[in-house]
Amino acid sequence: MASTASRRKNLGRISEIAQVAVRHGFGYFFETHRLTDLLPGRPKLDPEVASPSERGRHLREMLDELGPTFVKFGQLLSTRPDVVPPDIVLELQKLQDDVRPVPYDDVERVIREELELSIEQLFTDFDPTPIAAASIGQVHRATLPNGRRVAVKVQRPNAPKQIEGDLSLLYQAARLIRERVRALEFIDPRQLVDEFARSIRQELDYRLEARNAEAFHHRFSGHPHVHIPRVYWSYTRTRVLTLELLEGFQLADLPMEAWEMEERRRLAYLMAETWMTMIFRHGFFHGDPHPANIFVLGDAEHIGLVDFGQVGKLTDEDMSKLTRLFIDAASERIEALPRRLAELGVRYPKEREDEFVAELREMYARYYGASLAEIDPLQVIREAFQLIYRLNLRLPTRFVMLDKAIATLAAVGAELYPDFNVFEIAKPYARGLMLERYTPQRVLKRAQAEGFELARIARDLPYQVHDVLEEFRDGQIEVGFVHKGLDEFMRKLDVAFNRLVIALVTVGGLIGSSLIGIFSTQGPQIAGVNFLSFVGFVLSAVLGLWLLWGVLRSGRL
Repeated sequence: MASTASRRKNLGRISEIAQVAVRHGFGYFFETHRLTDLLPGRPKLDPEVASPSERGRHLREMLDELGPTFVKFGQLLSTRPDVVPPDIVLELQKLQDDVRPVPYDDVERVIREELELSIEQLFTDFDPTPIAAASIGQVHRATLPNGRRVAVKVQRPNAPKQIEGDLSLLYQAARLIRERVRALEFIDPRQLVDEFARSIRQELDYRLEARNAEAFHHRFSGHPHVHIPRVYWSYTRTRVLTLELLEGFQLADLPMEAWEMEERRRLAYLMAETWMTMIFRHGFFHGDPHPANIFVLGDAEHIGLVDFGQVGKLTDEDMSKLTRLFIDAASERIEALPRRLAELGVRYPKEREDEFVAELREMYARYYGASLAEIDPLQVIREAFQLIYRLNLRLPTRFVMLDKAIATLAAVGAELYPDFNVFEIAKPYARGLMLERYTPQRVLKRAQAEGFELARIARDLPYQVHDVLEEFRDGQIEVGFVHKGLDEFMRKLDVAFNRLVIALVTVGGLIGSSLIGIFSTQGPQIAGVNFLSFVGFVLSAVLGLWLLWGVLRSGRL
């Protein structure tokens, strides 16, 4: 009963969402895919409101209106160029959390429940007005008893409940899309919602973000230009995160007119170099280089980073594969690129491999020979997104986050300094990575590792052969094969045998009935024929006519 009530409530909320969608110009979608039953009454649907050139902006505005969870879902979609068209991806990347703060009493209650002390006992000063408010939590300035200034991130009291409710709604919407929207059959909406659910549930545990922040803090410890806030673990729990306060202002609030172009250039390049260091040196990078997450600490030579909920990780093996991809691209071995991309986990329909190679060759020819200064990184990224969407490529999450981070860097850098080119920053790091991978020490180290692995395989081989032979002996291994066209042949053979059996039964019935009619002189008769003989003739005639009708219907006499 409770489940039915919940489903009805979700359908009511879906109906409200449908009305918001219509208001933002997506009524044509409901009409095209026969979803108008989700709309109360018979609203007038104007197909001209959301033109293709404006659909991304309309979708972004719609998600903004629907609330925080939908904003976060839009942010996830902005990292999936394999399922969302490029124009929509670029619009959704502009989505940012900006919600009404919760009352101070709720903040006090959460802190007391998590840290088991009152705000007055924990801090000598606590600003009741938040400096930032997002869908899951909000940030307050405070001072510790030792005089250190901190930023305290406090989770909204109803955040888990609201998120679970919205997730239930998204799962129901995903089911409707899967069942009724044929145009989106290439997307698995349930899988998208699963990915979103995993991501947002992780964000509900601030201890994960604290561990990420501490990892970045250690990696940039002693860096002259980049500052990562320290984590105060004794003031951190699942719903409360306490970090060192960065004394500066967000890059989003940078007064452009007050800064010289040279200062803006240095700031843009420092920011890009920071991310290239994370990607190519650490293999562990901040996943959202948005201006709201980057602080300018006094001048263009010092920046600080916040919000470590989204991070990307690249293993040593990932870096080796990326290096091989760079080498093949630099050597113009276009045919090898699909294989290198497949090694990285990129998936594409095998029947479209030739088309994939042709598209890569065309893109390569368009930019080959041009200097980095002549290449617009945002245009290259847009073209890559178009290729991903058009060929329905599947990208591993870590590389999607990497693409998004680089795309955001390119956009933010170009906003600061019009001549900024993220590729110019990335090139020396990529070159250094390739050289580093092929130093004698690294080659020897990899040779040793691979040698040990081959030795282990060789050592285990006799045991594995023995196990296989044991399974053969015990009948535990079954060999199956698939023969193209065999199923159809077997079906036809089955039909032929069935007809043959019916024909034999019919002939047998006729012969048996005839013998009964000849030799039986007693018993009831019909039209001068023994009753059993008559029944046998009738059944045989029916079977014979049925068989004849089946043969005539098949068109083969």
